[in-house]
Amino acid sequence: MEQNNSADTATQKHLEFGEKKIILVGTAHVSSESIEEVKKAVTDIKPDSVAVELDENRLKNLEDPESWRKMDIIKVLKNKMGFLMLANIVLAGYQKRMGENAGVKPGDEMLAAIETSRSMGIPLTMVDRPIAVTLRRAWVKNSFWGKSKLLSMLIASAFSKEEVSPGEIENLKQTSEMDTMMRDLSDYLPAVKEVLIDERDKYLASKIWTSPGTTVLAVLGAGHLGGVQAHLQKLAAGSESADCSAIETVPQKKLGSKIASWIIPVLIVALIVCGFVFGGRQAGMKMFGSWVLWNGILAAIGAVAAGGHPLTVLVSFVGAPLTSLCPFIGIGIVSGIVQAVVCKPKVSDMELLQEDATSVKGFYRNRILRVLLVFILSSLGSSVGTFAAGASFVAVISSFFDKIFAVFTK
Repeated sequence: MEQNNSADTATQKHLEFGEKKIILVGTAHVSSESIEEVKKAVTDIKPDSVAVELDENRLKNLEDPESWRKMDIIKVLKNKMGFLMLANIVLAGYQKRMGENAGVKPGDEMLAAIETSRSMGIPLTMVDRPIAVTLRRAWVKNSFWGKSKLLSMLIASAFSKEEVSPGEIENLKQTSEMDTMMRDLSDYLPAVKEVLIDERDKYLASKIWTSPGTTVLAVLGAGHLGGVQAHLQKLAAGSESADCSAIETVPQKKLGSKIASWIIPVLIVALIVCGFVFGGRQAGMKMFGSWVLWNGILAAIGAVAAGGHPLTVLVSFVGAPLTSLCPFIGIGIVSGIVQAVVCKPKVSDMELLQEDATSVKGFYRNRILRVLLVFILSSLGSSVGTFAAGASFVAVISSFFDKIFAVFTK
C-alpha cells in the first residue's frame, strides 16, 4: 500500500510502498534549476541507489564529447538507420538551442545526478530504453500519414527560430504545462505519444522498481512523473508485471506487411509486361520509359535539392528505377553512401553536427547532414516517381484495355 508523503512538490514525488521508498525528481532537460535540485536531492536523501533516465549509449555520449568522431555514416545507412539518426540529431540540436538561453547543455542535470552519486559512492542504474529502439518503434508503429507528420514536425523544430526564455523552460516542469503538451502530442501524433511517453513510462517504472536498495531516487524528465508514478502503484499492487520484453524490441514485420512490400514492384513489372504483350513494342517501351524517367528524374532532382555531388545525382537517376522494384534496398541508401564516399565527412563536420542541424545553411555546409539530406530527398523523389509512373500507365493501358478484357473473359 502506498503511503502519502507531505514532502511532495510539483517536481518531486515521495512514494512509500511498505519498506520500499522511491523518490521521483522531475526535471527540464535544459534547466539550471533542475541541476541544483538534483544535486541537493541526492545529497540530502542519500538513497541506496540512483536511477537515471538514460540508456548506456546515451550515457557514453554524454560523458564522451568526442563520441561523434567515431560515427560511421556509411554503416548507419547500411543498417537502415538514416532517418533515425537524422531524428536524433534534430532533437538533440533543438534541445541544445533551448539550453543556450539557460546557459546549460542538454543532459547536464543527468550528469549532475551521476557525478554527485559517484562522489558519494551511491550505485547508479540507467533505466531508460535505448533511443534507437524508441525511435524505430515510433517509426514502425506510424501510418504513412503519421510518418509524414512526424517528418514535418522534425523539420519545423530543426529550423525554428523561436526563442525560449529560461522562465519558459522552468514552466515545463509544472504539471499544467506538461498536461497541455501531452494532450497536444496525443491529438497530433497518437502513435508517437504512445511510444515516446506511454511505453517509456512503463519501462522507466519497471526499471526503477527493480533498482537495488530500499530507497531509490529516480531522476527523469518532468513529463514522465505522473505516468511513472501510476505504473509504480500498479507494480506495488501486483496488477502489473515488471516484464518489459514486449516493448523493448522493434516489432517484426507481419507476413501481410512483407507481402505488401512486394505488391507494388510485382504490379509494376506485370503492367509493363502487359504493355508489351497486349499493346505491342511501342506501348511497352512507352511504359518502361515512363517508369525509368519518372523514378530517375525525381530521385535525381531530390539529390540535386540536397546539394549532392554530380556522381550522386547520376547514381540517383540510374539506380532509382531499379531499387524501386526491390523491397530490400532504397535509392536513398545507395545515393547516400555514394555521397559519403565522394564527399567524405571531416572531423569538423562531426564536431559541429548538432549546431549545424539547427539551420538550413548548416545542413548544406555539414557533409554528414548533407548525406542524410541526400538519403531523405532522393528517397522522397523516387517514391513520388513511383506513383507518377503508375498513374501514367493508366493512360497507356486504356488504349488496349479491350484486348486484356477479351483475354480474361474468354
